[in-house]
Amino acid sequence: MTGLIDRLQHLFEKHAFGVCTALGEKMGIATFSIRLFFIYTSFMTFGSPIIIYLSLAFIMNMRSHLRKRSTIWEF
Repeated sequence: MTGLIDRLQHLFEKHAFGVCTALGEKMGIATFSIRLFFIYTSFMTFGSPIIIYLSLAFIMNMRSHLRKRSTIWEF
């Protein structure tokens, strides 16, 4: 059971919270505060910030893939 919990924690820390970290770095706010904001607003508004969070995650993922372009001359 603890192995499953450790794997879930690793998954969330590695993938799910990249949005909060990026927002915190860009705005100069602690990541913990942004995470709490998403959690509390999700409970108060019945999950609508989750849509915003997933949209931001998608945009960040697409940007990282688009920035990895290389020319045909690079090896």
